[in-house]
Amino acid sequence: MFDHVGVQVGDVEASLALYLAVFAPLGMREAMRIPLEGSAVVGLAGPDGVPAFWLSPAAGAEARELHLAFHAADRQAVDAVHEAALGAGVEVLHAPREWPEYHPGYYAVFLRDLDGHNIEAVHHGG
Repeated sequence: MFDHVGVQVGDVEASLALYLAVFAPLGMREAMRIPLEGSAVVGLAGPDGVPAFWLSPAAGAEARELHLAFHAADRQAVDAVHEAALGAGVEVLHAPREWPEYHPGYYAVFLRDLDGHNIEAVHHGG
């Protein structure tokens, strides 16, 4: 459904470092950088190399929580994201487990990013 998603963050470089460290097990990497008034807009890509997740400087204060879920190829990738998050000192909202209330095989970890957003790595399968 989505072609790409953009999120405004308080500190682009700090958020970029967090997302790259935590979601490296999913193949996330920086694909594009556009300088912008002392900061940058950064496009992150998965294994396909297409920038689909964008970080940009916040235009103002934000008080609403955003939820983002990133696809994981298997349960081991979800577990690897969890381990990377622990290593980076990221707040874990829910450790990896199956969430049958969503559907059988829904296996996910839920985390809190630097701007207070609920971020997730999820595998849909057995």
